[in-house]
Amino acid sequence: MTLHGKLIQTLVSTAIIAVSSSLYAAEPIQPIVPAKEINLALAELGKKLYFDPRLSKSGFISCNSCHNLSMGGTDNLKTSIGHNWQQGPINAPTVLNSSMNVAQFWDGRAPDLKAQAGGPIANPGEMAFTHELAVSVLESIPGYVTEFKLVFGDDSIDIDKVTDAIAEFEKTLVTPNSPFDRWLLGAKGAITAEQLTGYELFKNSGCVACHNGPAMGGTSFQKMGVVEPYQAKSPAEGLIAVTGKDADRFKFKVPTLRNVEMTYPYFHDGEAETLSEAVDVMGRLQLNKKFNTQENGQIVAFLKTLTGDQPSFLLPVLPPSSDTTPQPRPFE
Repeated sequence: MTLHGKLIQTLVSTAIIAVSSSLYAAEPIQPIVPAKEINLALAELGKKLYFDPRLSKSGFISCNSCHNLSMGGTDNLKTSIGHNWQQGPINAPTVLNSSMNVAQFWDGRAPDLKAQAGGPIANPGEMAFTHELAVSVLESIPGYVTEFKLVFGDDSIDIDKVTDAIAEFEKTLVTPNSPFDRWLLGAKGAITAEQLTGYELFKNSGCVACHNGPAMGGTSFQKMGVVEPYQAKSPAEGLIAVTGKDADRFKFKVPTLRNVEMTYPYFHDGEAETLSEAVDVMGRLQLNKKFNTQENGQIVAFLKTLTGDQPSFLLPVLPPSSDTTPQPRPFE
């Protein structure tokens, strides 16, 4: 292509982006965009580590166990199952679009994906390993030794590199092209009249005060139970666990609503089993608004337009263990 042709192509692309942006400029929600600036080799290594149960003490639990990429990045349980069938204290949030979060975990104790990735490995109630033992397992697997060297350029494996790789893979787990995104970009037939009415209700009722931006959440901490207290079934108290400030008690990271029809049950304790129930509770406790049956159905119909293209990739083939790699011990 000639320089003139490239210039024309650039101008046209810029014009398309400008026109598309103007279509949703007045909306509190923006479309999800595909992942950019990904280190492909690092992400491919991270994908293997994400699916590898050998990073757990039992050799049975992987990141994908609680953040199943076939199930909206969750496990669809009220609370997750950890080592030795321990019941977790809190609902597993989706990993999808988590790169857009202001922090990770419900209480925000991890500032980013890299910090989050190391947490479950060493948590005695989750994968129940130690970082040192996890690294030693990887060092016993020749295929990983080679791949770490190819990706990082040296012979060492450490937890910093492990979490770097997992985080890079998780950055790819975005879900663009939902019907609502297509509507935002000008395809007015992408959602139905009922769904559009639901969006107007969602917006005008004040839901967008917390559920806004591309991820529709994940960017602030809010108190659960503004109008009246929420009767939680979980001992978790939210942001206070990080800040120590009493004012942060029962403040939790606002969850993303992207792909929300797939990420049931809802809330930090998983007590809302359906979207209808979640809409009802949020309306009453956060907005002092009682949605009638028709309004509730319209908002639920809108929320179902937020399911985007799910991550699609070849499942990784994990490098085989060596004779010195510890055997799985799921019953010990």
